[in-house]
Amino acid sequence: MSRAAWDTDTLLEGQAKVGAVRQMFDAIAPRYDLVNRIMTFRLDVHWRRTAVRRLALPDGSTVADLASGTGDLCRDLARAGLRPLSFDLSLGMLRADRSGAPRVQSDILRLPLPDAAVDGATCGFALRNLVELPGFFAELARVVRPGGRIALLDVGVPRNRLIRWGNSIYFGTIVPRIGGLFSDRAAYRYLPRSVSYLPAPEQMVAQLVAAGFPDAHHAPLTGGLTQLLTGTRR
Repeated sequence: MSRAAWDTDTLLEGQAKVGAVRQMFDAIAPRYDLVNRIMTFRLDVHWRRTAVRRLALPDGSTVADLASGTGDLCRDLARAGLRPLSFDLSLGMLRADRSGAPRVQSDILRLPLPDAAVDGATCGFALRNLVELPGFFAELARVVRPGGRIALLDVGVPRNRLIRWGNSIYFGTIVPRIGGLFSDRAAYRYLPRSVSYLPAPEQMVAQLVAAGFPDAHHAPLTGGLTQLLTGTRR
């Protein structure tokens, strides 16, 4: 069997990263939800619902869920009375989506949407998988109407030294074993290491402000295990 494109100790860049990420998520889609629940002790459910609450949009608002995966955030958006649209690069993930939301296979840096087309946008745990963030933030500003809202989740690096040490051991050692047991070990070796793609929180906030979200805000969740970026389109 040939070695998977993502089975490498080198973090990929550019189109090599795009192709590897798409293939990886195609491969892990069938058991993606199961592994997420196990490795986060179901905290991922709490984090997504927090993101939807802090989106703070009125009932009936249309929200683009970007890198939507199997549709977990789409389901939470729908439960909150919002109208989700699902966009993901991975066809395997879209096929595993049971949310019932309209689905489109798309590179989320180049969305098939007109300007100011949606009331809000969400993205769950995918920022580190993108080729570059400023372009993504500019695309958010293009498709979200003035006054619309965004809520972006991703993994974090806890500031508390003890929590950070325990988290690095867990995600560097235990998570790949869980992934290997239920899915693809190489993918779950990559995912913990991919946090190093993320800039510092203050840098991401500055990038969002520059893109057109002047009230951009960063909030650590669960002691910094996860981070949430929110903002309102100028």
